[in-house]
Amino acid sequence: MIGDESTATGRGATAPDRPVRADARRNRDRLLDAAREAFAATQEVVPLDMIARAAGVGIGTLYRHFPTREAIVEAVYAAELDEVVSSAPALLEELAPRAALRAWMTRYSAFYAIKRGMSATLRAGWASGSIATPATRERVTAAIALMLRAGARDGSLRSDVDPENVTMMLLGVFLSTTATDSEERVDRLLDLVVDSLRPAS
Repeated sequence: MIGDESTATGRGATAPDRPVRADARRNRDRLLDAAREAFAATQEVVPLDMIARAAGVGIGTLYRHFPTREAIVEAVYAAELDEVVSSAPALLEELAPRAALRAWMTRYSAFYAIKRGMSATLRAGWASGSIATPATRERVTAAIALMLRAGARDGSLRSDVDPENVTMMLLGVFLSTTATDSEERVDRLLDLVVDSLRPAS
């Protein structure tokens, strides 16, 4: 038994635990992926047992990783925000600045769609203090500023734009559309935002 092995030798105390930790990480990752998909698919409250089933684990496993609804919502939000912010420099390594900005807007749009499905829990959690208030706008604006600077250097984007204004423009797009709007409509609105950032000819 594991308990017997761990007391028999010092080496046995750590080796048997490694597969368990790996399984736990995989289960947590599957739960986060399932929660992302569920939150993006609806603006209704998603039952936690549905997330567990989609991840292929039991509800007990979900509660071991995320004891409350607020816990899994906070984890998904934090992970998504990290990915959105970190994608900006990664896109700039692959694409020209204006193309990178447009691709990043699509990623930000996906983040906002997921946020819609968590909005009620997020608002309640932020109000009560059970969910930490993230510096979302500051981090998003910093990512936009990075791409605007790159675009100003190569002449593909205006150099006189306040990144905060771009953040507000994007929020205007997302707040004026709903989950029932087509992706094509959202894409067209994002194209218009990018077009407004082109230098005057």
